Amino acid sequence: MEERWKDKHIVFFDGECGVCNFWVQWILERDRNDQFMFASLQSEFGQKFLSERGLETKQFNTMYLWKPNSYYLIKSRAVLKIADLLGGIYKLSVVGKLMPTFLSDKIYDKISENRMKLSAQKCFLPDQHQKKKFIEV
Repeated sequence: MEERWKDKHIVFFDGECGVCNFWVQWILERDRNDQFMFASLQSEFGQKFLSERGLETKQFNTMYLWKPNSYYLIKSRAVLKIADLLGGIYKLSVVGKLMPTFLSDKIYDKISENRMKLSAQKCFLPDQHQKKKFIEV
């Protein structure tokens, strides 16, 4: 495990999705405690993560949050954990944990199904500081 990200929370996302890239940028701008790193699911690192866990390696409609040697979360639970970790007003997302996972994941899946329609593909170019937060740029 590489030293620079062993204590970080790693967000795996669809690197070809405009909505996903928007949310990566959103997290980057709010990550004041430098606790997140990012990897696209299409990258070699992302594919290894998926394969090692027996997860789907061809469809990229699920976001994962991984804390090495601790846990990984998917879909709505990953989103809620990210908000919690960002802190401040985003901690209010804890209310979302009151909703059963099957229901919050159903909402997540509906958004995921329509994500390409929701946002035109936009190219996100990280700045020098942000590039350091990506595994495989």
